[in-house]
Amino acid sequence: MFNKLKNNWTNWHHILHQSILNSENFMPNGISLLISVSGGQDSMALLTLLSDIQEHHNWSLNVWHGNHNWHNESEEIAKELENYCFQKKIIFYKDSADEIDISTEEKARKWRYQKLYEKASEICSKNKNHNNLYIVTGHTSTDSAETFLLNLARGSNFIGLGGIPRQRLLNQEYVLVRPFIIFSRDDTSDICEKLEIPFWVDPTNSDTQLKRNFIRHKVIRGLEEIYPGCSCRINNFIEKMKNISQERSELCELAIKSCLCDDGIRRATLNDLGEQTRSTILYSLLHKKCKKQISSKNIENLSRQIFKKVYGQECFANGVKVIWNKDFIKIIS
Repeated sequence: MFNKLKNNWTNWHHILHQSILNSENFMPNGISLLISVSGGQDSMALLTLLSDIQEHHNWSLNVWHGNHNWHNESEEIAKELENYCFQKKIIFYKDSADEIDISTEEKARKWRYQKLYEKASEICSKNKNHNNLYIVTGHTSTDSAETFLLNLARGSNFIGLGGIPRQRLLNQEYVLVRPFIIFSRDDTSDICEKLEIPFWVDPTNSDTQLKRNFIRHKVIRGLEEIYPGCSCRINNFIEKMKNISQERSELCELAIKSCLCDDGIRRATLNDLGEQTRSTILYSLLHKKCKKQISSKNIENLSRQIFKKVYGQECFANGVKVIWNKDFIKIIS
């Protein structure tokens, strides 16, 4: 196998291959991969490298493409990508969005993940051999830096400042992995150039009316001119934040256990803690109940209300309520 690949085996192949091998159960051998491919440089570089190292890991590859119909070339890109996968003998799936489904960046993002979930479920239901299926996206460290700045501007909490997670569960069912988070967008550009990988440029990527594009083209580019290498330093900071967030999460679970009793959460025990610690515990408890992200501002306000008022009630998304009296706090969903 190595002899077949050695002429095309680059340092990028080696880095990706070793990263997967060194991360236990990150992308196990013998699984099916459903790879989200837009046709841009990041996802095409991802598809190529995964295809090249596929036989080392005994994966079966499937490609999913989401057509947002945001521009006149959308359908043509989808057709050319489908033909590319056909030539490479890679199974190809696609979905096309209705305008109402992708009217905002957030709606478009939710649509993509929902369609990926549905396609994963469809594949698994048709072929029992596909039960162990992982979803793969082409997010890079550059995307993570952009997400960090967006979340920072929105007033995110520690978790949001940890950038894009390398692995998470999609709808509590399918593992979603981002193996290219170890590469930057400059890396994927070099990969495509060096390996002569075709890719398609989405004209909407230059539209700075979209928040992420504004961060990409205006903010990060401007920061790089003032402080060259800042994207790398941002990602180093993100890694530190991830470690801090993990430590906080583990310590928070211990603190929660000390506050819990049969009647709920002991209000006096919670109020004996500092304001930031109280907010962290409340966020952790609510995060398990609420599907929507809860802002730091709302959590801090809840913490202050519980500290000051003997009786009270606050409502959150998905019908979640926090009710308290002088002795106990209950979270009802």
